[in-house]
Amino acid sequence: MRVLFWGTPDFAIPSLGALIGEGHDVVGVVTRPDRPAGRGRRLRASPVKKAALEEGLPVLTPEHPRGEAFLNALRLLDPQISIVVAYGHILVPEVLELPELASWNVHASLLPELRGAAPVNWAIARGYETTGITIMRMTAGMDEGPILLQREVPIAPDDTASVLYARLSELGAEALVEALGLLEAGMVKPREQDHARATYAPKLDRDGARVDWRRTAVEIARHVRGMDRIPGAWTTLDGEAIKLFRPAVVEAGREAAEGEILVADPAEGLLVRAGQGAVRIGEVQPSGKRQMKAVDWLRGGGALVGDTFL
Repeated sequence: MRVLFWGTPDFAIPSLGALIGEGHDVVGVVTRPDRPAGRGRRLRASPVKKAALEEGLPVLTPEHPRGEAFLNALRLLDPQISIVVAYGHILVPEVLELPELASWNVHASLLPELRGAAPVNWAIARGYETTGITIMRMTAGMDEGPILLQREVPIAPDDTASVLYARLSELGAEALVEALGLLEAGMVKPREQDHARATYAPKLDRDGARVDWRRTAVEIARHVRGMDRIPGAWTTLDGEAIKLFRPAVVEAGREAAEGEILVADPAEGLLVRAGQGAVRIGEVQPSGKRQMKAVDWLRGGGALVGDTFL
């Protein structure tokens, strides 16, 4: 099968590798343009671009994937099918309909739940017990197309977004290969989604990642695990931002103001009062510094009992 592959982050790399490994003819790869990154702000290629160039594949990096010139470039590649995995840009109908076998997406949720840009993060932050992968035909509506195949996985109580992201990345590659085999053999028919059951997973931003200490300890722990590692759940101490990692729920805890530090001991760790219960924080990352164990931060005088996170 002649495949045009679309993807940008490392989440998409296993799917690209699986297509090549199964003998599909990847005629080209479309990814986002190089972006400034790091302290030097030098241009950096996307993970998918790096992987594609290593395989000797043609790479397109349009700023906006539309317009007649771009469509002509796609026509020259003559794909039978487009496979989109975390590309990061909405595709217009002319692009979606160009391949004879349509355009298909590897989406990291069990649609129609968690449509949108950040399904892995919100599955954890909202307390889902299961999630998965959906292979769906792309339409003009965001993640609204017919479903070809779904595969489910449990979410462990201590899963972070980065851990679940990696697991779903591999599952997505497996599901994609299976779905294409079924599609080629004519053994599966896409089914329409139940749009009444749709929920949404909006794009993450810094404001949304801030910890609200008025919430319960369970909710805060889910939020911290769900925002890991980008953008990272954060709070402030004495006006300075600090990211939080590896939370654990403590049901008890003395009465105190929400966000007040109950324990700040290099031996016992960092315990913070929530709206209900308390949260033990395993690791922190002060602004401008590396991520470290909370006990090491406390050993260096990072916080004291009675200080308050805001």
